Amino acid sequence: MPLPTTATVTYSPAYTLVPTYECFNRCAYCNFRVDPGEDVWLSLSEAETQLRRVRSQGAIEILLLSGEVHPRSLRRVDWLQRISDLAELALSLGLLPHTNVGPLTFEEMSQLKAVNVSMGLMLEQVTPKLLETVHRHAPSKVPQLRLQQLAWAGELQIPFTTGLLLGIGETPGDRWATLEAIAQLQERWGHIQEVILQPHSPGQSQVWQGATFAAAELVEVIATARQILPNSITLQIPPNLVQQPDLLLACLAAGARDLGGIGPRDEVNPNYSHPEVETLTAILAPEGWHLVPRLPVYPKYDHWLPKRSQTLVQQWRSTLQTQVGDGHSN
Repeated sequence: MPLPTTATVTYSPAYTLVPTYECFNRCAYCNFRVDPGEDVWLSLSEAETQLRRVRSQGAIEILLLSGEVHPRSLRRVDWLQRISDLAELALSLGLLPHTNVGPLTFEEMSQLKAVNVSMGLMLEQVTPKLLETVHRHAPSKVPQLRLQQLAWAGELQIPFTTGLLLGIGETPGDRWATLEAIAQLQERWGHIQEVILQPHSPGQSQVWQGATFAAAELVEVIATARQILPNSITLQIPPNLVQQPDLLLACLAAGARDLGGIGPRDEVNPNYSHPEVETLTAILAPEGWHLVPRLPVYPKYDHWLPKRSQTLVQQWRSTLQTQVGDGHSN
């Protein structure tokens, strides 16, 4: 398959802050969570120490990724405030926060919009049958609950990332239905920047022993996603979960164009280290792919941001433009 005229692949120089690993869900495949009450929440002082360090190391995006505190928990308000304060801290240090902390109410999303340049929530799969298997003990994985948040994000004009988790017991038909649901949301609101196609990759903490997603199937899923989803959505694949160079190149040829946030650690898949940008460049460049950094908000959504965030984003765009020098950075 010939490469497109502009064979550009993007990634986000990122660092992940985890407000807490505690989570009231118990997804059978999870390698992230601990039980409620068994974790000390990240303090603002410790977060500031981390952020000042990674800012000097080239990070731009700060992914706020948290376990979920129960909606009726007495700690819910404090949890949301901690997330908001961490995002505010990132902004104050000149970094760009992107929050993904599970389903939120309309009011909670509105609060976080003020201190984020983008947000996200994995849709995973819309089939309810997973509530009988891997999501049996995961109340916030009800598909309609997650679809509602995607719709609210559109209503609130929040630049958004969602995605599919592949290989958790769904059928190919389930995947297509999930992609079609995302396409319908995009046609109405136009707020979805990226869809992540993430193959389930077994880790040492999970309890589920289901079959591993066949990596070769990913190419077919990408090709189908590119047919179903509007072209306004970029397809993202995680390079630490697509480790074979030939497979990575095949995924790009099928329509993937982004490699997501690349940083010191993948908190969701801690058994799979992110590759170095130099390693990825060495794989991609000989095949004609140009790997460039991007921001966690795409240019067409800049006008949705609060003025302070707009100013900071424009400063980063100028910086990346100077670094890349070819106009391909998002």
